[in-house]
Amino acid sequence: MTQDPFTDLKQRQREMWASFAPTATFTTPTAAHLVRFAQIQPGETVLDVATGTGVVAITAARAGAKVCALDLTPELLDVARDNAAIAGLEEIGWTEGDAEQLPYPDASFDVVLSQFGHMFAPRPGVTVAEMRRVLKPGGRVAFATWPPEHLVGQMFILIGRHSPPLPAGASPPPQWGNPAIVAERLGAHFGEATFERGTKVFPALSPQHYRVSMERGVGPVQKLMDGLAADPAKLASLRAEFDALITPCFRDNLVHEEYLLTRAQAR
Repeated sequence: MTQDPFTDLKQRQREMWASFAPTATFTTPTAAHLVRFAQIQPGETVLDVATGTGVVAITAARAGAKVCALDLTPELLDVARDNAAIAGLEEIGWTEGDAEQLPYPDASFDVVLSQFGHMFAPRPGVTVAEMRRVLKPGGRVAFATWPPEHLVGQMFILIGRHSPPLPAGASPPPQWGNPAIVAERLGAHFGEATFERGTKVFPALSPQHYRVSMERGVGPVQKLMDGLAADPAKLASLRAEFDALITPCFRDNLVHEEYLLTRAQAR
């Protein structure tokens, strides 16, 4: 088997997302929106790619689907298993795995889902091909991503400006929030994409409280801030940039995060 050129990047991702569990709680309403948008039906077989703490997988299972889910980060899968046990849904199959190398046979699922997850896999073409491979004929894919023009997409663009460049051949995650780029990426394997937008809200006492939550619970933000701990001036400047992005989206003690949903049927 050919050596994966992104092994080191994926190891860093596996480690940096380990602290995400508390923040994942706030994605549960979006998970319900995604499952409804995906038109999940009782008895369908569903794969949740980059499941994190399992919020989408558990929501789909509660809708009557037969669910498998995978993630790179074992610490998040431990939380997902606990969440499933609390919900009485211990039949969900949890697997540590990679969106670019899905460990499932061809034509295994009716639906493939991903919420703010597959977008971090470095090669969109490989990820899309894998999603299509494990779908049954006529199956569908549905996912949530962050548009580059809105808050979370802008935050990841800011992180990219202050971080070492991605390895050659890796695509920036916010591109997955551009409908034109998404349609192009899906085009070889799927029919015309359907899009819908939504807004997730994050409770916070101030823009600064929100930024601190991101520093503590969103791996790429945490890693960037930790890397500047020895340079207080640069750290303060970066925090000011974050606060300036957040402030226009802060109203009534809520930070408003706009997202994009995509759905398409396999050719």
